[in-house]
Amino acid sequence: MIIRPLSEADQDAMLELLTNETIKQTYLLPDFEKPSDAIPLFRRLLALSRDEGRFVRGICAEDRLVGFLNDVSMEGGSVELGYVVHPACQGRGYATAALKAAIAELFRMGFREVVAGAFSDNAASLRVMQKAGMTRSEKTEEIEYRGARHRCVCYSIAFEKESTGGMD
Repeated sequence: MIIRPLSEADQDAMLELLTNETIKQTYLLPDFEKPSDAIPLFRRLLALSRDEGRFVRGICAEDRLVGFLNDVSMEGGSVELGYVVHPACQGRGYATAALKAAIAELFRMGFREVVAGAFSDNAASLRVMQKAGMTRSEKTEEIEYRGARHRCVCYSIAFEKESTGGMD
């Protein structure tokens, strides 16, 4: 599994992700009537993945796009991430590995905190955040999505300078 910027070759796989009914239950996406309606969003994500000031990455397994991560907000030294993995690839550790890699890359980029959120009933996503070393924060939010109210919970991880055992 690797994370990398998106490419033109990812369009079909990304359209599949953006229009997947299972994904739309837990990841906030517009309700596209057909895959071609999602092309403008793919083009936007593609452009953002090439922007050094943003964080949009594809999650790839065996050179096939199986998910993506994207910055939801950037404020001060904190970045909030969203992430998704195709349902056919869930349960294989891709989301956890991708989130861990993204956290490491974001810390290298100078961010001091990485935040992610999920619906409180999305047990799989909550486990991913925990396995990636994140801890639950006190921040919660109620949102209306697809005709239902959802409670969102947040997890975060802060950059900690590695200890050198007193041999600075």
